[in-house]
Amino acid sequence: MAKNKVVQVGKAGGEFELVEREIAVPGAGEVRIKVLACGVCHSDAATKEGAFPWIQYPRVPGHEVAGVIDEVGAGVTEWKKGDRVGVGWHGGHCFVCEWCRRGEFITCKNEQITGVTRDGGYQQYMIARHEAVARMPESLDATNAGPLLCAGITTFNALRHSGALPGDLVAVQGIGGLGHLGIQFAAKFGYRVVGVGRGPENAALAKKLGASVYIDSKNTNAAEELQRLGGARVILATAPNAKAMSEMVGGLSAGGKLLCIGVSPEPLEVSLGPLVMGKRDVQGWPSGTAIDSEDTLRFAELKGVKAMVETYPLEKVKEAYERMMTGKAEFRVVLTM
Repeated sequence: MAKNKVVQVGKAGGEFELVEREIAVPGAGEVRIKVLACGVCHSDAATKEGAFPWIQYPRVPGHEVAGVIDEVGAGVTEWKKGDRVGVGWHGGHCFVCEWCRRGEFITCKNEQITGVTRDGGYQQYMIARHEAVARMPESLDATNAGPLLCAGITTFNALRHSGALPGDLVAVQGIGGLGHLGIQFAAKFGYRVVGVGRGPENAALAKKLGASVYIDSKNTNAAEELQRLGGARVILATAPNAKAMSEMVGGLSAGGKLLCIGVSPEPLEVSLGPLVMGKRDVQGWPSGTAIDSEDTLRFAELKGVKAMVETYPLEKVKEAYERMMTGKAEFRVVLTM
């Protein structure tokens, strides 16, 4: 009988282990997905290094999963074998907590997290909750779709809820795994896009992705430069650096918003005077639910938004993970099965 090739982490801080397991049977409300590709995200370090004390090991990381429905469990009516699908960070919700009852599934108090509270996509076959599954367009390549289910949905969803309107000045801080997609989505939304990176080497790429202006925050004061342009209605902060984010607040227009999607362990430091007197906001934004992923994938297909990826076979997961963690990848690393 065929086996499932799986990459697991045996304990917090442990190494990746390539093992074989029985191919699992989906339970009630679950589906089995034949994984075609799975992105390697910086958030996977939370599983590998044991950032959450409640993770149960062994655990299979991976929350940028693109594949095909292989089998459906009891009670699943919206999916059938052969459907092309994806699964992101949001691995399911309880439907009964206060936030679920209000329709805010992404802030479910009992949220399941793909690759953290349940096994993710570093394997050939994975089990997912039916409500966590997103439909993937037929023409969208699986290796491109994977990163769109994390970096893509996070930037797309944050921007479309930011309050910025077509023609508004929107800055994207960080030209990396999140930022290179954020610039593309912002440009396709019709914003006047400013890319903000450290060093002159990112200028050509930022403009190729859709930015009309590039600001080198290493050699100039980015906030002052944004004010010279009239002030940003929204600054999408993608680089995981709280100090760099804090320095951007001064670049907001009156009523502007610093929208943080990069995560740093250090606290933000924001002067209250300019924040209050300018009616400025600081907001965080998580990724989204399965229907948000579907919207992201459809929009990306419609407008030609593509992740820049490097692919590795599942067996080279250690090399792929190291490439991602050292920041040398341009810009998303994807495992193929």
